[in-house]
Amino acid sequence: MNKQQIEELRQKYINNPPEGMSKKDIKNMSDDDLLDMDYFLHEDDDIFDNLDHNDVVDFFLFYSFSRSFL
Repeated sequence: MNKQQIEELRQKYINNPPEGMSKKDIKNMSDDDLLDMDYFLHEDDDIFDNLDHNDVVDFFLFYSFSRSFL
């Protein structure tokens, strides 16, 4: 990411800080820490991107069914 993109990301989190963080925390965060935080907040966002609708439905049906035996 270039410096401008990092500052846009910083502004995004300053405007809406993650739970437990303040605007000051975000403002004082290093670029590397900011990028790490963003990565960990979004690492699972694409977990179902390569699946079609039926795969997702099957997964949740299987998960719900298997939990009924616990």
